[in-house]
Amino acid sequence: MATRASSTHTPRAKGETLHDGFLRHAGFRWAKIAGGLSLLLVVSYALIDITPRHNGGSWYGYTLGTIGVGLILWLTALGLRKRAMTTGRWSLKAWTSAHVYLGLSLIVIGTLHTGFQFGWNVHTLAYGLMMLVILSGLYGITVYTVLPRALSSNRSEMTQGQMLDALRAIDRQLHDAAQPLAQEDAALVRMSLDQDPFGGGLWRRLTGNHRDCVTTQAHRELRRATSTRPNLGNDPLEKVDALLDRKEAMLAQLRRHLRLRALLEIWLYVHVPATFALLAALTAHIVSVFFYW
Repeated sequence: MATRASSTHTPRAKGETLHDGFLRHAGFRWAKIAGGLSLLLVVSYALIDITPRHNGGSWYGYTLGTIGVGLILWLTALGLRKRAMTTGRWSLKAWTSAHVYLGLSLIVIGTLHTGFQFGWNVHTLAYGLMMLVILSGLYGITVYTVLPRALSSNRSEMTQGQMLDALRAIDRQLHDAAQPLAQEDAALVRMSLDQDPFGGGLWRRLTGNHRDCVTTQAHRELRRATSTRPNLGNDPLEKVDALLDRKEAMLAQLRRHLRLRALLEIWLYVHVPATFALLAALTAHIVSVFFYW
């Protein structure tokens, strides 16, 4: 009797994430294609004799330039391709895999196209923007492979909205618990309630530097005050101290979450504008070449 067919779903290997699946797509098919293309071009560059030397204006340079422009335009179409989710040979995962590896091959294609001749002109500008797009893309691949695990672990099965709700609940409890406090102690709690705990802009979010956090300062001051008082068991400062301790922990979790999110998203603020700038510089490069040809 034949055994029952196994599921068509292939389990992910230990440590593999959905984010790095496109890198391994179809047994690294696109890595092999891009690697083979790059190797072929390097060998042909070494074997083909161009007099007086390789440059972007030689027939070989024009060939590489045409290949490079075609690839750049095709890879740029990934943004449009994301709107049409399909399966099969040209699934989004296959397209993304091709985007990554063929994008890396542009380092070889573009560099050989220049013939290693650079200067202060629109041609080198286009090359520099291409490298910026590729490097920002590499950063994006790295963070999308590494950070989602850390983001999931930090959330502790809570959504960002749930973490914010928990923080607001602690603030409401702090507000009520501070009512019996002396004026100077209540003022410290009020400082914690009034401060925007996530202010400071993108740089602070990326670095996670919150050393001037008012909640931390208020907690430190109130804890110093409670340490000099006898423990009567019903001191309202004890309850406030415990609530501030919970708030600090929740703030730390939320700030780690926002920092990881920022690290995941910041590369797009470079990659996308640099791509449009590359297309503009590439147009100027091509027009100037044919104008002076």
